[in-house]
Amino acid sequence: APEIEDIHSAATMSTDTKEVSVLHDLIAGGVAGSASVIVGHPFDTIKVRLQTSSTALSLSSVGSFFSLFRGLTAPLSIAAVINALVFAAYGASSRWWDQNVSPPSDDLQHDTWEKAFICGTYAGFCQSFVICPMEVLKCRLQVQSSSEVAAYRGPTDAARAIIRSQGFEGLYRGFGCTLMRELPAYGAYFAMYDAVKDRANTYFDSHGSSSEQHRWVCSAFAGGVSGSFTWIIIYPFDVIKTRIQTAPFDAPRTTTLSVGRSIVAEHGWRYMFRGLGITLVRAFPVNGIIFPVYEFILTHLTNLD
Repeated sequence: APEIEDIHSAATMSTDTKEVSVLHDLIAGGVAGSASVIVGHPFDTIKVRLQTSSTALSLSSVGSFFSLFRGLTAPLSIAAVINALVFAAYGASSRWWDQNVSPPSDDLQHDTWEKAFICGTYAGFCQSFVICPMEVLKCRLQVQSSSEVAAYRGPTDAARAIIRSQGFEGLYRGFGCTLMRELPAYGAYFAMYDAVKDRANTYFDSHGSSSEQHRWVCSAFAGGVSGSFTWIIIYPFDVIKTRIQTAPFDAPRTTTLSVGRSIVAEHGWRYMFRGLGITLVRAFPVNGIIFPVYEFILTHLTNLD
């Protein structure tokens, strides 16, 4: 079996006979992104309802099992675009870094943390332009109560209604807060993934048990840990973003700081971490799946060429 490459190393991988193309990124990223969305969406729905509810959330108020998949179409349909954009942005910035800042070292099997953080931050910036309108649609669909008449029949209907009443600007509500979340999140995400995976591989190597299966385990474990850690450090921005994106369009304009102050004044600082538990439960399997699935699909696609 071929060796597994790191998710971002694979995005720029090139050998004498094989080279990863944009099409490879699109297919592998789409499959991995779709898998992660399906696994994580029910948890994400509960998280959004926790963030927007002023009272305790009971099992009866959560709704049926199928209601937890409300709003799934929007993130699922755009998963391929987001993942391809992230991988392409990281690959392009990584190659620029190698040519203009510091060439890769033969002594390191992975990127330095500075390179991983900065290139990851750039990838987060690029994908913010896609993720923001998608999350506006997703969040507004998720907060619709099953006991009320739905304002939107689906993501397409929601997009049309928002554009008709607010213009395209309505789809970018909360964009500033999205940037505050995505930039440090992706920087930390890629940097920590490298560090954790390297430590895990080193552990198996030192115990003489290095194998292809162990490398898959290391990839999944590193993805889960890095994803969970990232959510902990940026979660308050996600709470604020959700409030901004689900607020009535006729409400007065707000800023990230003003919404954060309002939440703390009304509910206390602990509310800024409301829903973090379910988010961490979701984050580990979602990120544990996306890394090895992407690497698995990409490895097999390059072997077909």
